[in-house]
Amino acid sequence: MTNSSAEARVTEVANGIYQLHTPVGEGKAGFSFNQYLLVDDAPLLFHTGPRRLFPAVRAAIARVMPVERLRYVAFSHCESDECGSMNELLAAAPQAAPVCGRIAAVVDEDLFDRAPRALDDGEVLELGRRRVRWLDAPHLPHGWECGYLFEESTATLLCGDLFTQPGAVHPALTRDDILEPSEAMRRAMDYYAHGRDAPGLLEKLAATSPRLLACMHGRAYEGDGAALLGGLARALAGAT
Repeated sequence: MTNSSAEARVTEVANGIYQLHTPVGEGKAGFSFNQYLLVDDAPLLFHTGPRRLFPAVRAAIARVMPVERLRYVAFSHCESDECGSMNELLAAAPQAAPVCGRIAAVVDEDLFDRAPRALDDGEVLELGRRRVRWLDAPHLPHGWECGYLFEESTATLLCGDLFTQPGAVHPALTRDDILEPSEAMRRAMDYYAHGRDAPGLLEKLAATSPRLLACMHGRAYEGDGAALLGGLARALAGAT
């Protein structure tokens, strides 16, 4: 599915937060990969993209800032699109470190050329003017080690595979509904773990009152993120 010749589009979706959007494939086979670059004294990239997309991701970062300025490369859980080009990024940014939850630091550490900065549930990482908070979310939607980052100043929830939308090329940002297209994809190829703790975890995420949901596939959502997370909780409850 991935295409090493793809080019990433760069869009500032919140103050100092850039979406790197790479479409791959066409028609029903089309899909997209987003990373989010948080520019600060210690810049952070959330998700790496698949290894084959590294040239596109690196070029996109370089349009915003020198790649070697990166200090943190965070990921939600271990899959190729979350952390597949971690080692390539660590080589390009010699002072950067992986960032993940405590469980991921144990089970995934051997994959990376430098040891991860492991965060506890609720722990804050200072980037300079910005603070990002790690939120454990095991098995939501999948992965024992799964978790997310919340950027406090813009109320941005870097929500990974939640609200995954099909298709290749998307606008960077929308106020329109993203729950129905993401639910249509989930119903077609159910990638959720349907864990018993999902309602409580979604409530925890909603309690951050996000104004921006930074999705990894498709459009980012600007609006009442807590309401959308509540809608997802109800949809999952009806599916179990």
